[in-house]
Amino acid sequence: MSDIEIPESHPRYQSLLTRHRIEAGVEKGITSQQGLIAQGRGEAFDYLLGEETIPSADDAARVAAAHLLLADHPVISVNGNVAALCPEEIVELADAVDADIEVNLFNRTEARMQAIVDHLREHGADEVKGLTADGRIPNIDHKRAKIDADGIGSADVVVVPLEDGDRAEALGAMGKTEIVVDLNPMSRSARAATVPIVDNIMRAVPNITAHANALKDASREELEAIVAEFDAEDALEAAERAIRSSDDT
Repeated sequence: MSDIEIPESHPRYQSLLTRHRIEAGVEKGITSQQGLIAQGRGEAFDYLLGEETIPSADDAARVAAAHLLLADHPVISVNGNVAALCPEEIVELADAVDADIEVNLFNRTEARMQAIVDHLREHGADEVKGLTADGRIPNIDHKRAKIDADGIGSADVVVVPLEDGDRAEALGAMGKTEIVVDLNPMSRSARAATVPIVDNIMRAVPNITAHANALKDASREELEAIVAEFDAEDALEAAERAIRSSDDT
């Protein structure tokens, strides 16, 4: 089964396309079987959000772009689901904000790490970090603690797509600015984030890129003003209201 076998006229086109990409990721060895469960959980929240980018998520994506443009060393963290769902979009975002890309996995094996690195390179990445693993995130006992010292280890801004609660909290404790994409506004990841984007990653990543391109000529003062005006708690509350109101539509 390939993407083109799903007609775009199908009312569940995007959902079916996403499921297929995760399935293909499992077959290719870049996505773990647990990733299928995570995808289903996220899809349920996306359904409640109307499967569209709500205004607060778009605002958060613009703030995320400003943070990335202001950063000295931004890094985009990639797991198996991210690599399967939007590899080209990740590379485009990294290019737009001059960020490193680093693979970081809970179910880490050298073979799977290499498969994801190769997959990202196939989709345009020149360099992908994560294989060196010469650094650690403190206070994490599992394999997600392994990071590159010159990647996430030295980053000032980290994009953490999809649910990753314990690592999100640990990175925050290290003083890093975190941009989290998570469809569940009540998750630890979203609540630990400096900038929580409650949206589907397949919409959120290109949206951040679009905002980054629109802001690329903005002054530092303009970017800092965008960052200063953002309230993470307000963004999460707006997402929760959108989910609750779905019962009325």
